[in-house]
Amino acid sequence: MPICARGTRLTYRSLVSAASAALVTVALFPAGAQSAPLAPGRGESAPVYSYENAIRESVWVDTRLDGDGDGRTDRVAVDIVRPEETGRQGRRIPVIMDASPYYACCGRGNESQRKTYDAEGRPVQFPLYYDNYFVPRGYAFAAVDLAGTNRSDGCADVGGASDVQSAKAVVDWLNGRGHGYTTRTGTERADAAWSNGDTGMIGKSYDGTVANGVAATGVEGLKTIVPIGAISSWYDYYFAKGAPLFDSGPEWLSQYVNSPDARKRCQAVQQRLIDGAPRTGDLTPLWAERDYLPDAGKVEASVFAVHGMQDLNVRPGHFGQWWDALADEGVERKVWLSQTGHVDPFDFRRAEWVKTLHRWFDHYLLGYENGVDREPMADVEHAPDRWSTDRVWPPSTTRPTVLRPGKGAAPGVGALSLKPARPGASERFTDDRTQDETDWAAQADQSTPAKTAFITKPLGRDLRLSGSAEVEVTVTPTTSTAHLSAVLVDLGPDTIRDYAGLGEGITTLAERTCWGSSAPGDSSCYKETRARTKAVGHTVFSRGWADLGNYASAAQGRPLTPGAAYTISLDLHAADHIVPAGHRLALIIAGTDKDLIEPPASTPTLTVDLARTSAKLPIVGGMPAFVRAVRSAPAATAAPDASLLGGVAGPRSIRPIPGGGNR
Repeated sequence: MPICARGTRLTYRSLVSAASAALVTVALFPAGAQSAPLAPGRGESAPVYSYENAIRESVWVDTRLDGDGDGRTDRVAVDIVRPEETGRQGRRIPVIMDASPYYACCGRGNESQRKTYDAEGRPVQFPLYYDNYFVPRGYAFAAVDLAGTNRSDGCADVGGASDVQSAKAVVDWLNGRGHGYTTRTGTERADAAWSNGDTGMIGKSYDGTVANGVAATGVEGLKTIVPIGAISSWYDYYFAKGAPLFDSGPEWLSQYVNSPDARKRCQAVQQRLIDGAPRTGDLTPLWAERDYLPDAGKVEASVFAVHGMQDLNVRPGHFGQWWDALADEGVERKVWLSQTGHVDPFDFRRAEWVKTLHRWFDHYLLGYENGVDREPMADVEHAPDRWSTDRVWPPSTTRPTVLRPGKGAAPGVGALSLKPARPGASERFTDDRTQDETDWAAQADQSTPAKTAFITKPLGRDLRLSGSAEVEVTVTPTTSTAHLSAVLVDLGPDTIRDYAGLGEGITTLAERTCWGSSAPGDSSCYKETRARTKAVGHTVFSRGWADLGNYASAAQGRPLTPGAAYTISLDLHAADHIVPAGHRLALIIAGTDKDLIEPPASTPTLTVDLARTSAKLPIVGGMPAFVRAVRSAPAATAAPDASLLGGVAGPRSIRPIPGGGNR
């Protein structure tokens, strides 16, 4: 995707906006129609439309697929709420869409809201605040039931053609390229004459994953996506280079989200998921279909990504590889990275999130030149409720820096430095499926049989790592199967968000705040949250896993020969972490990471060849920054080194923001 083409489009918008900031342009509305007026002095859409009187309707859109094999193409249910004024005198508006499999089975948001309907089947409650906040500001909101879920036909196929087409077909319909109907089985057509076709998709987890998948089709009319804690490759959700991350495959998730009727009619789809996703961890055609990375070049939409750096459900590696692929294609993008687990930004930085999202949609869907596209690309949480900004992410001075393990004074406790180990130097450990990364980190300075740790000297300066890391390891196993883990650890006391605890870094409070307008049956008021913190002696901030049997191919594993040496690379998940002065950076290599990967069939002992093992880390400032950090005398610091935080000076570098949250 040429960058110049994107620049041309933005320049056109700038010229239109300068001509008339308060009137809707020809690109958005027909001549003579008006948009939601700008709020005085703020350059943003204002809540001038009645939410209580808004039109609430359901449409069933033809996906042109027959996923359940019943002989007719599937229709997906689309519940829509839009200002009453739309459709009158040619007035047309953009659409914010959340396509989800969870509207009936599980609910959305921190309070697990589900869709509700009146006695005639008209939608009453739309989960989350998007409708309450944006409909009064001149947007429509569409909540799409993915195929097989809630009131839709078809079958959920966990990121495959049916899931993606469920939402893409709605974008097509909004742009006049598809067919919609007033009922699930009838023939009366429903059109979208009230829509100008411009669509923005948003959603967390599965919902955001579908947004990634639809964007990767290059569908015309999709202007922006906001994927929150989203998957970029379904193989990488279930496996890490052959090592299984869960004890079940996609058939379980499909069965979980399918409606009761779909569970009966979708047995063939279930079997295809089982057959196409063997627990061997091999990269099959089923997984290739559910990998959106190769199609990043088709993405025309801007991307505002949000991810928790301690998300142990949808690991941040999904964000990291998607971000890198989009960067290679010149896609317009922005990111928020929090210290939470699998948590929505509405629940960890609420006021700032709603404000930023509002400006984002105003720019990309209404065409307002509010400057959001020219602001720093990244907001990063470096401590609970303390955020910094970076003009680009990773920061422009980030350089891959190769660190190497070396022997130490005690077995299994070595050094991590720039110096290569002497040939023949080795360490060994035995896989212990009862231990995890927190056990290893807590005993990093001790000789223990289940891991080997390599640790820097105490740092004299802050050291920031920003981006994705890679560990290449050469090991000799004693058995024919072996799984490997590698983690990066900040050894030193800190107070962090309790990402492994209840709420994954937030505590939900009883008090409520309101975001937008309410109507009977659909309140805009949600429980407040705050950061749930924990005092720790160490922090694991990046991790990666692999089945050693995938040493020759990431796509296919093979048995190992005991006593033979194998080399494999472990991709560590994207992170942004500052190791403070006085702390130490550690690389730990071990076997099964309990509860994060499944154990191998055997219990191997592995010998690590230190001379043929290394870690390529994304260090801000590169090798010179690492050298300065390890050669300087340790000194206490009151706050992270401001020079590492994107160059933003003054109190804006790290600013306290109230909030916290989950689901």
